[in-house]
Amino acid sequence: MKKGDKVQDFSLQNTQKEFVSLSDLLNDGRKVVILFFPLAFSSVCTKELCTVRDNMKLYNSLNANIIGISVDSLYSLREFKKANNLSYPLLSDFNKEVSGKFGVLDEDYFGMKGVSMRSAFVVNHEGMIEYAEVLEDDGNLPDFKAIQKALDK
Repeated sequence: MKKGDKVQDFSLQNTQKEFVSLSDLLNDGRKVVILFFPLAFSSVCTKELCTVRDNMKLYNSLNANIIGISVDSLYSLREFKKANNLSYPLLSDFNKEVSGKFGVLDEDYFGMKGVSMRSAFVVNHEGMIEYAEVLEDDGNLPDFKAIQKALDK
């Protein structure tokens, strides 16, 4: 998926076993920031998601919903969310369907098959991608300033 593409609706389970769909998040007129991340509890993923947590006032002021998605189980994500006091939904793409549709599955992540690549997408209320970033080096963080700029448009 790239800037200008239309995102097909999807629904994934959150840490409370409830299904959350993209269309539900877009229905309130807010943009949605989708953060795909490789693995809960890894150092860079923790830094990324805690950076977003620490800037939630900014994202709220920009009228944005934030979701994090990984192929971890909802049980692992529940503990990760609790351990890091994250206030936004983490969704389990355990079956790798959404990561696959976005084209962000790493087929060989240190020997693990099908792990979400670190990537960020901003989706507008019409379901169009306004910002897309897929990081080849999982040690890097998304460009938060560029994400915020896309939200401010």
